[in-house]
Amino acid sequence: MAHHPLVRGVKDVAALIDGHGRITGRARLVWLLVFGGLFLDAYSNAALSAGLAPMTKQMHLSTDQVSILTATAPALAIVFNPVGGWLASRIGRVPPLLIAKLFALGGALLAAFAGDFTMVWLGRVLVGVAYGIDFAVAMALLAEYTPAKLGGRLNLWQGVWYIATTGNLALTLLFFNLDAGADIWRWSVGSAGVFALVLFLGQLKFLIESPSWLASRGRLADAARNLGRLYGIKAEAGRPEDPADAAGARPAVGFRQAGVLFRGKYLPRTVLSSVISLDQAMQYFAVGWYLPVISLAIFGESFEKATIGSMVFNAFGIAGGLLSAYVGRRMGLRLSSAAGFAIVAVVLVVMGLTFGHVPTWFAFILPVLFIFAHSSGPGANGKSIAALSYRSEVRALGTGVTGMIGSFGSVVGLYLFPQIKDGLGLGHTFLVLAIVPLTGLITCLLIKWDPTRAPAEDEETVPGQTAPAPAAG
Repeated sequence: MAHHPLVRGVKDVAALIDGHGRITGRARLVWLLVFGGLFLDAYSNAALSAGLAPMTKQMHLSTDQVSILTATAPALAIVFNPVGGWLASRIGRVPPLLIAKLFALGGALLAAFAGDFTMVWLGRVLVGVAYGIDFAVAMALLAEYTPAKLGGRLNLWQGVWYIATTGNLALTLLFFNLDAGADIWRWSVGSAGVFALVLFLGQLKFLIESPSWLASRGRLADAARNLGRLYGIKAEAGRPEDPADAAGARPAVGFRQAGVLFRGKYLPRTVLSSVISLDQAMQYFAVGWYLPVISLAIFGESFEKATIGSMVFNAFGIAGGLLSAYVGRRMGLRLSSAAGFAIVAVVLVVMGLTFGHVPTWFAFILPVLFIFAHSSGPGANGKSIAALSYRSEVRALGTGVTGMIGSFGSVVGLYLFPQIKDGLGLGHTFLVLAIVPLTGLITCLLIKWDPTRAPAEDEETVPGQTAPAPAAG
């Protein structure tokens, strides 16, 4: 009679997935569906960006109103990133992802049929709730689905982000050529609702709860069963390694245990992932998110030319995002982040010193370098480092806290960029923003932690939970 490997806790689950070493069968479909949620998050953000100019004109929006609209979704994500992490720790990884899709659907419909600024804003509120919950949980779930040697693939979320952004720009251009007129932005934000509905139905049918989360809650039989459903791994529930792992004995991690992220081994990891997440969000949402506006300044007052220009910029983001998985594996997530920050800082200084005084081809190359360096390095790494740096029971909370800090950076970039631009002009704004990647570069050089070079499932414990016996020596 064949003896199957035993599942006695989270470490056994991680070891079996790592030993399997592949993402195949049902696991591949589930992996793609979770990535689909990240696609929706990016698409929903890009939907407003692509239609911002015609919306502003149609609704006669002031600079303050534009800033409020653009900053609303990431502002709500500040709150709902940790809420998503808390929910994922309490009720599992899958339910919050489904809830997020319903919020995204409601937000898209509300904005698309809005008659005034207030209704558009309320739609963005719902999108922000969805964005905050989904990103925190999705990255944690992807980390738990993925064998350790394939951990660099988490960086592919950055390529997905730019694919979504480019896809929305392409659809917006299609609507433009179909003479959608001033309502073009409604088609742009409304199309996000279609993706939200399709993803909700797909995730509802096919997503499988994380075996790691099940094991952390003492549900060892369910964890073993889901290993089989995902990977075809035949495992059996064993006796818990620790009595606290018995079903219902180990308390779920909540906000009161969040302090573990800021002490001991986790402190430098949290600081590193948080600073990378903060700085990459500030630089992207200040510059990258406003590429249509920058394109107008470079290519002239033509919506079609500016949109095509933005699509070309984002094509380099796709290339950099897809390359980031390889770069992160070769250099490590920390050093690839440092290299990206260094290039972005130089580009912003050059953009600031030369904007409006150089040929169009040179003005075009600089944003291309910005997007490529950002997407192949820190743009992808902030969330990936967070997802890979924590044990399973605190992973969702860790990605939620890091996501909250990154969302704060998004708000700062989105709200302050138009304010600084109106006061100083576009060129001087780039010079001010160069401070952001410099702080990221310095942090990456000072903190040496890299999850691709060390395991996250170490002996750090959570307050209120039983610690394993320390190893001898």
